[in-house]
Amino acid sequence: MNRTWTHLLTASLMSLTITAHADTLLVGSYTDGQSQGIYRYAFDSKTGQIGPTPQQVVKSVSPSWLVLSADQRQLFAVNETPNGHVSSFSVSAKGVIKPLNRVSSGGDEPTHASLSRDQRYLFVANYAVAPDPGGSLVVIPVAKDGKLKDRVQQLRHQPSGVNPERQAGAHVHSLVLSPDGQHVYACDLGADKVFIYRYDGASADHPLSPAIPASVDLPPGSGPRHLLFDAKGRHAYLTLEMSGEVVMFDVKDAALLERQRLPLTDQQDAAAKASGGLHLSADGRFLYVSNRGTANEIVVFSVGKDDGQLAFLQRRSVEGDHPREFALDPSDNFLLVANQKSNQIVVMRRDPRNGKLGETVQTFTQDAPSDLKFIK
Repeated sequence: MNRTWTHLLTASLMSLTITAHADTLLVGSYTDGQSQGIYRYAFDSKTGQIGPTPQQVVKSVSPSWLVLSADQRQLFAVNETPNGHVSSFSVSAKGVIKPLNRVSSGGDEPTHASLSRDQRYLFVANYAVAPDPGGSLVVIPVAKDGKLKDRVQQLRHQPSGVNPERQAGAHVHSLVLSPDGQHVYACDLGADKVFIYRYDGASADHPLSPAIPASVDLPPGSGPRHLLFDAKGRHAYLTLEMSGEVVMFDVKDAALLERQRLPLTDQQDAAAKASGGLHLSADGRFLYVSNRGTANEIVVFSVGKDDGQLAFLQRRSVEGDHPREFALDPSDNFLLVANQKSNQIVVMRRDPRNGKLGETVQTFTQDAPSDLKFIK
């Protein structure tokens, strides 16, 4: 075999190896600086390497939170700006993203969204920095072709007012469905409550109605942010942004029954308390929680097999500033952190046996990353 054919064969084999190990990583971002919107990268699940260059850049205004449909052929993004919007995209079998349409979110600074289990409605959390009229929960229908329709329902909550600077208005920060899809949980930082709604997909005008109980109270001034259920829906975990804590609940008939509340930092300074996202490992044995502020850490807990209770394992620096979100890759061998204010995605090795985070395998430059989602 001559040298040219040997070179071509070697290159082809290398390409096949990379393809076999590649997952698709989507990055949402803030576009106040250099970022243009949504970035699509290849992620090598063997080496933990992103890129090096984007496979696609989709122009969109501050798509800070991304939502994939169950079949991963549709993508939705909140456009986190005053007079916010929500955008819809199609995703081809090869991962190519194509814009479909955009509608108003009905409020300011939408920060989060989730899709009903039947894929008929998108639930959008308008955070709204200004206290008047404050944040809201909005229900937006999704057409069969993936396009978004005008909102059909909008719900508002009463703020607690405990912190006059941050809780003078309602601030809906996330909307999470129960694993069975029958309830929606609205975490309202401004109200110090998680509101619980029953979902009825057959009701075209009012898909959501208050559940019994209608809410769960959190400590005054704690600021609930993100909620996460385990796979069976028996336990739930919640970050309290303003107090820098994580709460563990038992779930019974849709009610959240608090069992634990643990600090994310030993520091007493309020600037070190800014809890953010949280994710469970695929096997449900470990919980990872981000704490921003001056702490800038990922905090690792083991999860009790039967009771779901948490035990502290590790604090790991994110080696950057403001870990807005993070994600475990599909292999569960790496954890990727979107450090919004230091413009980087940090990839850490993870030990699936003990759950601990190890060496940093890559620090990838990305302007103002805010969310990370994998297409599997």
